[in-house]
Amino acid sequence: MQQANREEKEQIKGGECIAARQKGHTRIVLIRHCEAEGNKNRVFQGHTDAQVSENGKKQLELLALRCRNMPFEALYSSPLRRAMETAQAVNRYHNLPMQICEGLIEINGGVWEGKPWDSFASLYPELTDQWYHEPWLFAPDQGEPMRHVYDRMRRAVCEIVKANQGKLICAVSHGCAIRNFLCWASGRPVERLNEVDWCDNTALSVVDFDESLRPAIVLGNDASHLNQEVSTFAKQDWWKPENRVRH
Repeated sequence: MQQANREEKEQIKGGECIAARQKGHTRIVLIRHCEAEGNKNRVFQGHTDAQVSENGKKQLELLALRCRNMPFEALYSSPLRRAMETAQAVNRYHNLPMQICEGLIEINGGVWEGKPWDSFASLYPELTDQWYHEPWLFAPDQGEPMRHVYDRMRRAVCEIVKANQGKLICAVSHGCAIRNFLCWASGRPVERLNEVDWCDNTALSVVDFDESLRPAIVLGNDASHLNQEVSTFAKQDWWKPENRVRH
């Protein structure tokens, strides 16, 4: 997997050189939506169209400033409210048409939708074990299998890139969806999904595609625009790698 050096990463984090890439390459900036009520209250959101939280609105202000000087040429969003409001914040200084892409939507949790995370171990012990320890096997009743999310996100992002070759693109999606895409973009099969970190709300990941649609991750899961007061992850610990290990 190609990696940017430290200086390049720092420039990209600050918005400098965000458009700089090899001739013929396409760059996509994937952004996770801002904090919604389900993130704050630890309820499984998935396809549930949750309201943006007050803290999420603060995150959007910081994200809009971070993206102000990024010369995006195309903007895509998941159809869910929390993603579209995030895309609108990205677009504050750009005035691009926002294109809705169903393929960027979050995993459908089926029977998990709208339920508190702390209830799953007792209600669905096998599914819960799979989610944390073998997520590629996760396939909830009335929902979407994890393997399908992996393939769906690959197809969706590659289709967006094909339609915008040579451009700088922004696409707003969701935590589980972006994690699956980064798994594929790093050359890993879905069975190695647990090697990929989760991203904080409004975190950015930058991926370059060459003319043959081969991806290279330039920056992954960066939320350096958030301070500890507004970071969702600063207040939670479920996302830490040690919590993905079976004891």
